[in-house]
Amino acid sequence: MQPFGLKQLALNALYYETVVTGLKLLSGGTIVAFDHDTGLFDIKRNGSLLIVGDRIDAIFDSALPVGVPDDAELVDCTNKIITPGFVDTHRHGWQTVYKTLGSNTTLAEYANRYGSPAAMPLFTPDDVYISQLTGIYEALAAGVTSILDHAHHTWTREHAEAGWKASIDSGARVFFAYGLQNATDEFQVPQQMEHWSELATTESTNQATLCLAYDDFTDGSESMTRAVVDFAKENNVPVLTTHMVEGPWMFGNMPEDLHSAGILNSTVSVVISHAAFLTARGAQLLRDTDQYISTTPESEMHYGHVHPTTHHALDQAALGVDTHFTFSTDLLTQARLWLQRVRERLYAHAAADRWRVPAANPMSANQALLLATRAGGRALGREDVGVLAPGAVADVVVWDGRSPALLGWADPVAAVVLHASVGDIDHVLVAGEFVKRDKKLVIDGYDEVADRFLEAAARVQAKLKDIPLPQLTGSFVTGYPFGEVEQADVMRGEGTGYGPNYV
Repeated sequence: MQPFGLKQLALNALYYETVVTGLKLLSGGTIVAFDHDTGLFDIKRNGSLLIVGDRIDAIFDSALPVGVPDDAELVDCTNKIITPGFVDTHRHGWQTVYKTLGSNTTLAEYANRYGSPAAMPLFTPDDVYISQLTGIYEALAAGVTSILDHAHHTWTREHAEAGWKASIDSGARVFFAYGLQNATDEFQVPQQMEHWSELATTESTNQATLCLAYDDFTDGSESMTRAVVDFAKENNVPVLTTHMVEGPWMFGNMPEDLHSAGILNSTVSVVISHAAFLTARGAQLLRDTDQYISTTPESEMHYGHVHPTTHHALDQAALGVDTHFTFSTDLLTQARLWLQRVRERLYAHAAADRWRVPAANPMSANQALLLATRAGGRALGREDVGVLAPGAVADVVVWDGRSPALLGWADPVAAVVLHASVGDIDHVLVAGEFVKRDKKLVIDGYDEVADRFLEAAARVQAKLKDIPLPQLTGSFVTGYPFGEVEQADVMRGEGTGYGPNYV
């Protein structure tokens, strides 16, 4: 079924020829479009997707539809799969220079060694800029086109502005959540809000959007929290994000706390990252206010803050990456890990807890891709992000359907979610422009960026290596004691194979 009648197509052709330039027609691929009426994917085989400017104008059932001007750029997508760009709802881009240093770390060690307070003396503003920029390029190469960046490198005006500028320069759709925190005596929350307002007056017309992050809903003073909430509302902040890790970590920022502060039931989109140890009451508050959590499966399994109840709130959940310096930067990996993690947990409830043979698979590949795309857009308050549909932003990923991993696919969603890797990505577009084409980033001066990044990484890593590892004995700052964890043994006989970190 065509989206337009012949008369409308003729009118569109006239419009395109007289008004619009820079048209792109992605032709001949299998399009994982989105149907807003059903909330499900609508697969168009051998179809085409028309981009006008930074938006998707139309999706057709045919590869070469009538009415599209001859001078439109034709992008041959024969044998390819076309999906929305991935939406990452939790990331710390500035930490990219730490790459591989935290391969066996825990959350307690992270807080004392890699987190915002510990990092402050290690980074110059230029280090923040190049680390943020390079990390976003890494994400773009992996098909992540939208990022909610929790920017808690806001130690000074210069550090904060460096991350914001890098986000603008990247060309990605970055929701830059400026971290409000009392980092130093000279640059506290009131000064940071003033700086945010200054940046907002010169906000770029590029893809970057200025947002807020705040982590003291539970432990901060009531007056400071009230000032932050009022500031967010008065300035129509698009998104506010916060970390939530409860259990023995007791970091707080639960939905209950945000609701009491008056931010959950407001026009500000709220994203609660991790939501470890989410309660039933908290989940229901999210449903009542249509706010979201961002689960970061690899992070929560890597660091140990886990996700014991998150699978009960998947209707108000999206996916994130978190600290990509320790593991995967791509959201595809997160979707796959989370799909299998939820399956295992629900299977175990049937088979191990109740001794029942599972009669059906408890989570589908469709649901995993929805969490990585559509749900991310909704979490950010953007119905036009994370979907392929007329009027949506033209953030698109094109997959090579003839790659060794995908050859022979029948179901395009299953092909991407369960078989593809980032190496199968041919093209990535953000706002209708190529940022990756024919498997290569389209970045002017990327080699220079890489050289600057390597210099910064060598400098920051050298400083960090001189700092002894924290000794995790006694009790954590919350008062709960550190506990021994059984170590895996992969070697026959003596030794476990654990080994050192090779840094």
